[in-house]
Amino acid sequence: MVKLVVFVFFAAAAAGLNAEVRSMTLRQAVDQAVKQNPDVVIAALEEEKARQAVRLARDPFTPRIVVGSGLAYTNGFPMSIEGSAPSIVQAQATQFLFNRPQSYAVAQARENARGAGLAVSGARDEVAWRTAELYLEAERAGRLATLARREVESMERVERAVDAQVEEGRLLPIERRRAALNLAQARQLVENLEADQAAAETSLAIAVGLTADDRVRPVESERPVPALPLTEEEAVQSATESNKTLRQIESQIMARGLQVRSERAARLPRVDLVAQYGLFSRFNNYEDYFQRFQRNNGQIGISVQLPILPGSGVGAAVAQSKIEAARLRTELEATRNRIIADTRRSFREVRRAENAREVARLNLELAREQLSILLAQMQEGRAALRQVEEARVAETSRWIEFYDAEYTLQRAQYNLLHHTGDLLAALQ
Repeated sequence: MVKLVVFVFFAAAAAGLNAEVRSMTLRQAVDQAVKQNPDVVIAALEEEKARQAVRLARDPFTPRIVVGSGLAYTNGFPMSIEGSAPSIVQAQATQFLFNRPQSYAVAQARENARGAGLAVSGARDEVAWRTAELYLEAERAGRLATLARREVESMERVERAVDAQVEEGRLLPIERRRAALNLAQARQLVENLEADQAAAETSLAIAVGLTADDRVRPVESERPVPALPLTEEEAVQSATESNKTLRQIESQIMARGLQVRSERAARLPRVDLVAQYGLFSRFNNYEDYFQRFQRNNGQIGISVQLPILPGSGVGAAVAQSKIEAARLRTELEATRNRIIADTRRSFREVRRAENAREVARLNLELAREQLSILLAQMQEGRAALRQVEEARVAETSRWIEFYDAEYTLQRAQYNLLHHTGDLLAALQ
């Protein structure tokens, strides 16, 4: 697992050596982001770290065998070498047989690993939402920049038409200044939108795991309307049941409960398996001080420890864990309330965005019909070019409003799916 995560991270870093503008669909961007985004990579590493913590907690319940030597020359009585009699070869084995505090520590480590897995899933959901939001922003900026460039072209034609009419004496010279001002404002808007597009595409590149020198450009493609909850209560229920943050806090509460039980179990007896072997030599004077010499020596048994006075620290540790559990339960309730409120607000925002989009669509249709009428009148000689170009500018403005409304609606829809936990499945 660690090798895979490290490979993905360095592959993304190596890709940054060839900075370029990459075109992606929303699905492609999200798929790459949930694999290469640094937040997901870090969460995956933390999950692997938590899994290794389980192995570390279980380690005392597996036999530990140490082989070495206590070889030494003895002058007089054979004394101990690091707690063992001097020997040519010595081996020691230990293992926990009954140790309630450590058993609860293993259970707590497993619960922490489960919580770390939830953190990875939550990181993927969060990255998917952030990527979708940045993708929509980059897509909107690109569309608006295209429309603004078209508006500049229309303004240039209007300026030429106004210049001609001023020269003919049919308009006052101030109209020339007004046309020049409108053209300058349109060009300024293009520059601002192009800067916004570059910034959004760079942010999107970072979100999908590329470097700040890269840019990801959205690809125009048909995206089906995501399936949304039909009612507000359905959305709230789905959000509270699937939210990874709530599940993480619940996991932390369970881990704290196991920690309390582990600290209380410090008063229980402990039983360890112990075994030892030693290969003795005659030059350590065993025959001089003991009645019988034996070269191969071994023992196996159990070590029982019964805490009589464990000290006041156990009670203090239990109290601390209980306080932390109470804090987590308070945080859980506050988070649940926040999620419910955010989900209700997101549901209502979708409805408002749908209404705003419909109004923008009707305004756009009206502007297009007005432009069609003026084009027909111009062919009949009843409308001037300036009127037509001004109508084109008005139509472009309605397009901008429509794209803004479309962006707001899609963002609201994806935000609602983010709260209900269905965003990643909808995007993939």
